[in-house]
Amino acid sequence: MTFQGSRLMFPQDEIGHWAARYPQGWDEPALEAGSNIRDGDYSRENLEIIVRWKSERRVALIAENSDAEISEALQLARQAQEPRNAFAVLMGLRGVGTPMASAILTATDQEKYTVIDYRALEALGAPESDTNLGFYLRYYFPECKRLASEANVSLRMLDRALWSWSNENTNAPAVGQR
Repeated sequence: MTFQGSRLMFPQDEIGHWAARYPQGWDEPALEAGSNIRDGDYSRENLEIIVRWKSERRVALIAENSDAEISEALQLARQAQEPRNAFAVLMGLRGVGTPMASAILTATDQEKYTVIDYRALEALGAPESDTNLGFYLRYYFPECKRLASEANVSLRMLDRALWSWSNENTNAPAVGQR
């Protein structure tokens, strides 16, 4: 199921090429923080590392949540069986919308989730598409899974390729906003 207007803006066999152009090590702190969360460390520090990777501007909003709220939201999101529930609990935190929740969930489980943002949408030929939860679950995520499966790559590799292609083919700001 593809969403209207979506088409990969580069040949599918170039996913590896574009993924290799992703800034070396840029996501490692976020993925390490996600691993810590997977291991039961539901701390503000781990969340803030992931938030900085996605959008430095959001850290101030995250600061408005208590440590208990953060811990409980991360724990409940990890325990959720359904993606909608994992997103919903994270989106209950101040400063977390669908794109940020997708980054948090991706950092904790790159095999189950992928990031949605303007860069990825642009690389799919859909820069004006919505980033709400319904769109993510109904269209975006299934399309990313389909593309990754067809190309025999991981969701993380596809995400890196989408980001890199957009970063190099548009005038939008680069590092500092995932």
